[in-house]
Formats: sequence, structure tokens, C-alpha cells
Amino acid sequence: MMVAEAPLALPALRGRVQHQAPLGSTTWFRVGGPAEILVRPADVDDLRGFLAALPLEMPVVAIGAASNLIIRDGGIPGVTIRLARGFNAIEVDAEGVTAGAAALDVTVAEHAAAAGLAGLEFLSGIPGSIGGAVVMNAGAYGGDVAGVLEWAEVVTRTGDLVRLTAAKLAFAYRHSTLPAGAIVVRARFRARPGDAAVIATRMAEIRASREATQPVRARTGGSTFRNPPDQKAWELIDAAGCRGLVRGGAMVSEKHCNFLLNTGEATAADIEGLGEDVRARVRTMSGVDLHWEIRRIGKPLETAQ
Repeated sequence: MMVAEAPLALPALRGRVQHQAPLGSTTWFRVGGPAEILVRPADVDDLRGFLAALPLEMPVVAIGAASNLIIRDGGIPGVTIRLARGFNAIEVDAEGVTAGAAALDVTVAEHAAAAGLAGLEFLSGIPGSIGGAVVMNAGAYGGDVAGVLEWAEVVTRTGDLVRLTAAKLAFAYRHSTLPAGAIVVRARFRARPGDAAVIATRMAEIRASREATQPVRARTGGSTFRNPPDQKAWELIDAAGCRGLVRGGAMVSEKHCNFLLNTGEATAADIEGLGEDVRARVRTMSGVDLHWEIRRIGKPLETAQ
């Protein structure tokens, strides 16, 4: 565990600050070390003022719902920013939805459906929050953020509020291009009038598909690896004999083998190490180099000081 020599004098903040803040229990995997400094800004202006006054040499990491995230056992050095209240507003109009970065993807889909707006149903199948969805161009069930995003507002590392169009974000598969250190705070999505019954049916189909094919009630982090071009990661993993593979308290899901599970006693090192074991086996079997979709941040326990 990281031990700070003395509490750092931080810029003024209306939100909350916590030193050596436990984070593991807040992640979907339920593993990981503490944040050296955890900051929860009250709103966008609070975040802007804080970052503008924070020395540029101070490391800053932003996290959201922590659904597709491994926080390593040694924790996160520097400042970790978590957006929550003040960043979860959802506004619906006739042409789309504007949502704060902390709003859950499924909640945005539900608001659109309640207003009879179609085109955002796919969000109901993506665990996590809007900020992360924009950053990784999240997609599922035939849709992705790139296909519906009009703009995203970000706060830069120097505290500026900038609106970026979808074109400026240069979306690619599970990727967007943000200014270095920028934090997504709000996003605007296009939608179109639709039949409420059809929208409800589609969202029910997505829920049923997730329940049937994914370990949604387990301690997991969603899809572990990106699909290689014209291939499915899970098929490569299965062909390499990794279904049910175990390392410490971590296991490759037998229900969907592109999911890693914490069976109850896993460490972050177990989960990340198992992922690397899978990558090595797939590389040996098929020559394909799988790329992580799950974000991994922080320090391993043995290197944390």
C-alpha cells in the first residue's frame, strides 16, 4: 500500500477529497489498491478550477463506473478523479439526449426509450457510464457511440472546457482521440422518433441476450479483449483451450470465454496475469495478438512504495 509522506496541499475544491482511499470494492471486479488521493468534484466548474490550479507534474487519472477496469493491487499514485453527482444529469429533447459523463449507459437508453426515441437501445447492453463509453467508443448489439454521438465536452488538464465533434474525436474501433489528460464531462447523442413498443422490444431482447450469453451476475469486467479484424476474440480464446482456465482466484468464464471472473479471492495481479496467460496461449495457437479492451491502471503491489 502506498504511504504518503504528508498530505499534499491541494487546490480548493467544493467536492470531496480523500487520501489513501480504498477503490477495490468500487470496481466490478472487486479488486485493487487505493487511490493516493481521490477527488470527487462537485460539478464541471469545480473540476475546471481544481485542474487549472493543480501542478502539471501531478499525475491525474479519471475513473467512472469502474465496470471495464482493473486497478492494480498497489493502487493509483497521484490524483484519481471520480465523477459522480453533478455529472449525471440527463436531458431529452425531440432530436436526442444530452447526458453527463457519470450517467449510466443503460439509464440513458431508458430515458430515450421513455421519450419514444430510437437509436440508443444498444447502450442498454453496455455496462458502465457515458464518459467511459465515449472514451472507448463503446459498442454492442449493432450500435456504437461513433454512430450516434454529435459532440462531447471535455475538461482539459489545464482546466479548459472544450466541445469536440465526433469528427474531432476521430473514432476507431474501441478508441477515440482525446486531448492528452482530458476528461469527458458531457455528451450529446442523436436519436430519432420511434415506436415505443418496438424500442421496448429491442431493449428486452438485448437484456435477454446478455443474461443468456454473459456472466452478468459475476464479478467481472465485461469483454476482456477487442475483437481482431474479421474474428471473434472469444472464438480464438476457446480454440486455444482457455475456457475455464484458472490463475489464483481468477478464472476464464465458461459461459463466455472473453470474460474474466473473480471467483471470490482473486487479486488484480491474478486477473491481469490470467489475461496475459490467455494472450500467450492464443498467440501460440493462432498467431493472433489479442489487445486488451479492459483498461488497466495503477501499480503492481511489488512496485508500489
